[in-house]
Amino acid sequence: MEQRWGLPLIAWPSRLRPNLWDLVALPLVLGALALVAWGGMKMGARYEVGESLPMSLDPWRLPEYALRTVLRMAASLVVSLAFSFPYAALAAKSRQAEKILIPVLDILQSVPVLGFLSITVTGFIALFPGRLLGVECAAIFAIFTSQAWNMTFSLYQSFRTVPVELVEAARMYHLSPWQRFWRLEVPHGVPPLIWNMMMSVSAGWFFVVASEAITVSGQTILLPGVGSYIATAIAERDLAAIGYALLIMLIVILLYDQLLFRPLLAWSRKFRGDADSEEYDVRPWFLLVMQRARLFDLLQSGVLALNRALDRAITAMSWRRSPAYDTGPASPAMIRFFDLALLGVASAAVVWLFAFVREQVSGDEIGWVFLLGALTALRIIVLIVIASLIWVPVGVWIGLRPQLAERVQPVVQFLAAFPANLVFPAVVVLILKFELNPEIWLSPLMILGTQWYILFNVIAGTTALPTELKLVASNLGLRRWLWWRRVIWPAIFPAYVTGAVTAAGGSWNASIVAEVVQWGNTTLQATGIGAYITEYTAAGDPARIALGIGVLCLYVLVFNRLLWHRLYELAAERLRLD
Repeated sequence: MEQRWGLPLIAWPSRLRPNLWDLVALPLVLGALALVAWGGMKMGARYEVGESLPMSLDPWRLPEYALRTVLRMAASLVVSLAFSFPYAALAAKSRQAEKILIPVLDILQSVPVLGFLSITVTGFIALFPGRLLGVECAAIFAIFTSQAWNMTFSLYQSFRTVPVELVEAARMYHLSPWQRFWRLEVPHGVPPLIWNMMMSVSAGWFFVVASEAITVSGQTILLPGVGSYIATAIAERDLAAIGYALLIMLIVILLYDQLLFRPLLAWSRKFRGDADSEEYDVRPWFLLVMQRARLFDLLQSGVLALNRALDRAITAMSWRRSPAYDTGPASPAMIRFFDLALLGVASAAVVWLFAFVREQVSGDEIGWVFLLGALTALRIIVLIVIASLIWVPVGVWIGLRPQLAERVQPVVQFLAAFPANLVFPAVVVLILKFELNPEIWLSPLMILGTQWYILFNVIAGTTALPTELKLVASNLGLRRWLWWRRVIWPAIFPAYVTGAVTAAGGSWNASIVAEVVQWGNTTLQATGIGAYITEYTAAGDPARIALGIGVLCLYVLVFNRLLWHRLYELAAERLRLD
């Protein structure tokens, strides 16, 4: 061994020696760690409920506010991923668990963000007394509720629609349940999941105004962030400040598009059947940095070693428990007993809610609230149909052009992240100037931020279309309606259903703010369940709030059970037949 100054020199493997790419990677990694540490210190600062947190409209404070908001959204994205994988897997693999988990998910996505905040904020503050961290956790949880459901539905749809030939291949190779999950089902779900992660982050921006303004004991706490900045600017009618907020939002969206989602999308292409296609052979600059910098290679080696050790341990455990997976389906008597028990619990909850509401609300008013729910449902159905007619063709056209899809992606992210309340002044002015009917013209606000779920999922479904299938359709000369009916629509149908069900759920949620629009002293209101909940939330009437949210959730459950999940079954059945 070669020696220098009497000491042996250790031969470093070439793949671990620093290179020029590390000069780019190292500052990025150290800078990210420093920003996370700084943000963590700010989140854990001392704070007592009742103290005021000053908000400044000085544009030079916006970078700090943007960082605080991005850290909250990043934390909620991590929690959403940790929630989505086990929840979706259990719902997709167990028919009995699905009967509970999917209706619960339907209810959760329809409950307004403000409803989650009012329930959880006191508990989070009690967990961290004397610290701002409790309020921060409440805000992170609220943003989580705007991100997780879409990602969970995407994974659930992917796990249910794994192609049958891949399932047969897994059986031939004798993969354990754990290996099948991580080597077949998760890779199959990764491409649509990443597209829905982008949509979920944008949805977090949409609700960030409500998430960063938290009311406790009659006091509104404005956490430092872009959402609080926008809320303050609206309250003070400062259009210049709103413009600065939009500019910083655009910059942040472009940054996480370049540093996170473009590399993830390029990485996810290896899970496609035609990953070697030249039209997809484009690697973003940051992905090149991560692939060529030895620093990331070293980190990857450590992560892969840990992953292999966990994989071996869990695989060994799963093989020892493998007989449990061969016990066959439950007996009809057990299934019937489970269904009856589930029906009993649901009936008991409905009876309790009805008794609580009936103490203060008359029967006529309960019937009126059901009619309000029907009016809002009619608006949502019409809006989903219109949005589908517009965005399905546009999404297919974009998805068939991968390079265009990459350029359009940040634009759609920004449009999806655009807070709807910034449009309220223009809507109020236009409705008053042209004497329009608020019952009709307030409705588009309900789908302003949720229509992009349809576009994102259709683009994702189209980009996943195998190149061989496109070539076959071209060689056979399929045109127009036959091409749509035989090629495109079957390919994008599962992704469209995911986009439509999340868009519908988001529209029910958005009705809370869209059916009552206020700008200064002017208030416009449409008749619907959202306006009812908003009115009695402001009045602090718990019985009528419970009635409104209960009716809203009931409508969502009925629609999802009778329509959307039947379409899920149809999509899964088509893939099994194919």
